Amino acid sequence: MRHLMNPLDFSVEELDKLFDLANDIENNLPKYAHACDGKILATCFYEPSTRTRLSFESAMTRLGGRVIGFADANSSSAAKGESVSDTIRVISCYADICAMRHPKEGAPMVASEKSGIPVINAGDGGHYHPTQTLTDLLTIRTLKGHLDNFTIGLCGDLKFGRTVHSLINALVRYPGTRFVFISPEELRVPDYIIEMLKEKNIPYEEVIRLEDVMPQLDLLYMTRVQKERFFNEEDYVRLKDFYILDTTKMQLAKEDMLVLHPLPRVNEISVEVDDDPRAAYFRQAQYGVYVRMALILTLLGLVK
Repeated sequence: MRHLMNPLDFSVEELDKLFDLANDIENNLPKYAHACDGKILATCFYEPSTRTRLSFESAMTRLGGRVIGFADANSSSAAKGESVSDTIRVISCYADICAMRHPKEGAPMVASEKSGIPVINAGDGGHYHPTQTLTDLLTIRTLKGHLDNFTIGLCGDLKFGRTVHSLINALVRYPGTRFVFISPEELRVPDYIIEMLKEKNIPYEEVIRLEDVMPQLDLLYMTRVQKERFFNEEDYVRLKDFYILDTTKMQLAKEDMLVLHPLPRVNEISVEVDDDPRAAYFRQAQYGVYVRMALILTLLGLVK
């Protein structure tokens, strides 16, 4: 039995196979319509989510399986004080695989140690969001044709953004990757990531102004400033509109640059950018369904 706790749980070679499967699913959906007949996915979401939870549910439904679960902690026995360990032991009696989101870092890992079924980390605090990272990598590989030798700008909340942390850790395994970190001083990427990049001799730079680096980027990964990660309301209000990507800034970018965003978007990308062919974030959401379908099949051992 295998779990997915962080993006590095799969080797680069295993990721290639997973992405090949996801692309095959994209092009041959009817072929997989009954691949999970009789299987049940439990979605255990201890904090609110729309895209990730519905993406998992869509993935399992498209595979012919069924879904059970809860959408927030208040509708689970956690409200009565039940531990994650006890919950997963019970869920293991009801389902074949579990996707868990939790506000506490490491909670899905604790669950995996007591689980009788595969557990997928669907986001744990500011720690990891591995299936979003798989979505990001699949989107880049499908639309760019490769995952190496490009300059990626990551913009916005680089301190609390678990999608950013997961993506950086995944991309350092591909040669020729260069990072540009675009954020206000208060939301800079954590020191442990900078130290890791230095140890691996991976080039990076930290800037404040997005306009200054737009022309050099092959990929731009925008993020929202997350109100739920702030302890101080004043800090959030001051920083939430620090970056707004609009058509004027897009004119500075390469003709083949892609704009990615894990969503939800607030106002950090103007709606006028949606019509730009370089805007890939809604296609990114679609790829999230395909990669989760491939992941479910892989963890359940249903890949031929």
